[in-house]
Amino acid sequence: MELRQLRYFVRVVEEGGFTRAAARLHLAQPGLSAQIRRLERELGQPLLDRSGRSVTPTEVGRAVLPYARAALAAADAVRQTVDAYTGLLRGRVTLGLVSGAAGHVFDIAGFLADFHEDHPSVEVALTEDTTERMRAALLAGELDIALLGTAVRTPPPGVAFQMVIDVPLVAVVAPGDPLLERADGTSVSLADLRDRPLICLSRGTGVRAALERGCAQAGFRPRITFEAAAPHVLARLAARGLGTAVLPAGENEAPLDGRLRTLRIVEPEMRARLALAWPATGASSPAARVLLDRLREALPKP
Repeated sequence: MELRQLRYFVRVVEEGGFTRAAARLHLAQPGLSAQIRRLERELGQPLLDRSGRSVTPTEVGRAVLPYARAALAAADAVRQTVDAYTGLLRGRVTLGLVSGAAGHVFDIAGFLADFHEDHPSVEVALTEDTTERMRAALLAGELDIALLGTAVRTPPPGVAFQMVIDVPLVAVVAPGDPLLERADGTSVSLADLRDRPLICLSRGTGVRAALERGCAQAGFRPRITFEAAAPHVLARLAARGLGTAVLPAGENEAPLDGRLRTLRIVEPEMRARLALAWPATGASSPAARVLLDRLREALPKP
């Protein structure tokens, strides 16, 4: 029995199949299947049920699974203990970014390049996703750290926050838009957006959650006619007269030949918040703790 066989077995169970597990492990599927079969032959029992659409552990496999995970955790602890004495940091850290956040908050590419230069033995897996899915992934232990949107300042149970951005939402329109006639100087009531075509970030983002929550308090549902993952795309759609873009203040500052007007949304005011999030129990590994500390220092604070 080899540790890699136990690792392969655990990964197949977690992914629900050989194809996804092989991709995550960067292995060819036939090689992965062969290693699992060797493990099963050595133990004398099938560990996986391959008869259904997804691969699931057998009764024996379910009994073995916690011991396989414990063996892998013990092996990792041995490596981490040795690394602590040698000053070497290694491991894998999963970092999630809410769609559209990369490049708007700080230079993520430059940050990761500097981190890799300091810790070349740490692998950082970077993904983009919605806030809702990343929050669930943090709680499930599938993500170590996430930069996600939030409609509230208080983190949900099981998650810790450091607020990065906390700004009001604004309505962005093209010059001559009828909404400007109803505006009070530089602001507009949320009720004035009722039945208007709105352009917003996709469902699952903090901005969209804040908009839907505010509209519900005002007694109506927002009429979303366009959505996109990047704020600058929303601003460009608004510049073409396709509707009112709802954006965090400051996101439409890229030059668009003077084709945009910005109105702060009030009554009620809504805010866009971006938070650095991690499990409330703390980072799961020394590598994750170091990366989290570096991020907390590097990211701006509202």
